[in-house]
Amino acid sequence: MYSQHGHALTIIDLPGAYSLAARAPDEAVMRDVLLGRRADTPQPDRIVCIVDACNLERHLYQVHQVMDLGRPVILVLNMMDMAEAQGVKIHVARLEKILGIPVIPCEAINGRGLIELKLAMSRQDLPLPKHRWDVPAAIAAAVSELQASLVDNDGKASLIARAEALLLLTDHDSVRVSGSTPLHARTAEILENWKQRWKQAGTDWASMLVKTRFEETGRLCKEVVERGAPPRKRWNSDKLDAFLTHNVWGWSVFALIMGLLFYSIFSLAEYPMNLIDGLVASAADAVKGAMAEGDLRDLITDGAIAGVGGVVIFLPQILILFFFIGLLESSGYMARAAVLMDRLMAHVGLSGRAFIPLLSSYACAIPGIMATRSMDDRKDRITTILVAPLMSCSARLPVYLLMIAAMVPSDTVPATTKALIMLVMYALGTIGALFFAWLFKRSILKGAPSLMIMEMPAYQLPSLGTIARQMGERAWAFLYQAGTVILALSVILWALATYPKSPEGTSSSEALRHSAAGQIGQVLEPAIKPLGFDWQIGIGLVSSFAAREVFVSTMGVVFNTQDDDEDTTKLRDALRQATWPDKRPLFTPLVCFNLMVYYVFAMQCISTLAVTYRETKSWRWPAFQAAYMTGTAWLLCFLIYQVGSRFL
Repeated sequence: MYSQHGHALTIIDLPGAYSLAARAPDEAVMRDVLLGRRADTPQPDRIVCIVDACNLERHLYQVHQVMDLGRPVILVLNMMDMAEAQGVKIHVARLEKILGIPVIPCEAINGRGLIELKLAMSRQDLPLPKHRWDVPAAIAAAVSELQASLVDNDGKASLIARAEALLLLTDHDSVRVSGSTPLHARTAEILENWKQRWKQAGTDWASMLVKTRFEETGRLCKEVVERGAPPRKRWNSDKLDAFLTHNVWGWSVFALIMGLLFYSIFSLAEYPMNLIDGLVASAADAVKGAMAEGDLRDLITDGAIAGVGGVVIFLPQILILFFFIGLLESSGYMARAAVLMDRLMAHVGLSGRAFIPLLSSYACAIPGIMATRSMDDRKDRITTILVAPLMSCSARLPVYLLMIAAMVPSDTVPATTKALIMLVMYALGTIGALFFAWLFKRSILKGAPSLMIMEMPAYQLPSLGTIARQMGERAWAFLYQAGTVILALSVILWALATYPKSPEGTSSSEALRHSAAGQIGQVLEPAIKPLGFDWQIGIGLVSSFAAREVFVSTMGVVFNTQDDDEDTTKLRDALRQATWPDKRPLFTPLVCFNLMVYYVFAMQCISTLAVTYRETKSWRWPAFQAAYMTGTAWLLCFLIYQVGSRFL
């Protein structure tokens, strides 16, 4: 972002919280950046606090703490329109005068107040907060001693040292994250000595400090906030909450939303998918018409274009998934679903807070795992991280769709049939995640479920512009991956499937078996043959470790379905016609179903393992995650194939 004077501004978006006293890792990041504790992030020279105008008193506690830091602060009162609808009137000018900082009323969803915010952020003469408050006399001496220690030992500025001294005296300021500067030994000694003295005297120093600050913010709100009679709309909102979290009707609405989501993925995406399919085929035909026959042309058409095109064709369905998730989040329904799921999560040992990271994992496990930073309990957090990849992410969609097309005899699979089979796959992943969460919470991560306290956001019309922007970002990320990782892997797979070349006159299947890719698959075949998979499928399983969706392009290369055909149904037909050496069909409905089950449970994403390591700070958990997921996938597929082949 650039200021009004043309100077570049670096904006650090920190996690939200109600206090600087960290209870979870994401709150610890926010606290440590503001206090200058992190060596990898500079301390900001100005702070923008965005609060919900409907609940000003609740949010002013943290703003009060931030003002203690002695840095320029800008207070943004967001959702002013909703506050007015609830009968809440805030005297902005009076609040600005009392605090001595810019206070900007804002309606971000409508764009109101954004220009004023940008101008305030650009100011070079932002004033320092002038609001001061008195520390309780019983702990004032301790604050002064800690403040002096932080100034002398850590080189802190006086005001920041005072703010950190106050924070150290709360019971909850105990979470530390990687990159955070540890406390100086002398400061820690002073803190512990004072705590021991207060404990002997029976002084509840933390509660005293918190209570005094709340009393101060309460007095402030009485001066600037007026509340009218509760409007009728609020009563309707409560009735809607009761309906959406009802034991029967709430689950019915949730099931209806999920069913609509899966049906839309197929019915609405058909036309843009056909358009992309035609563009990919036209690109391949253009290259074939412009180049002479040979390995280079095959590399471009069969390796690059076909490999990337075979994955990009599923972009519309992935975007529909993200569109629905955006609607649920921005409308306020997501929090109600979390409350609904809290009852179910309690049975497996987790709270409803785990629901949002797990739901995010339907799109991608990586942001889902990162979202666990908001969870207070460490054991709950690790449990959620371990099971999050079981939720069927968008990268599995291309695999499911290809297998559904191959397993259903009809050339045109009805959208309802696709949606039903897809719903079964998503249900399997969800049930598996809940089962393993239950198992882990009663064994290796044993502990009581934590209570869920969640602020219910007001219902609001979704911001289609924001959702469209998020979809654009996801589309770019997907296309970037397709143009880099998947393109590179497609070229590598084409080379492995082409070289070393077989003698002239060798059939295509024998040439593939003789190639480097074929030899890799044959080494793997003894381990996967009991699942109904052969060496050709094995090549796809190996390639999926980089990205699950690469399986589709791998099958296109393995079965050589790019020649003289403008319809991706050729890959489907090739799978249906594939056979074992004894001429038995390879991709039977049982094998197609089994392959989908394998992709539900197996850990086939190196990026997810890397994020698990980063979030847990140990290789033990990603190693365990890969072992239990892949082991479960193999065992389930073994049972399904061995039992199913005897009856089907």
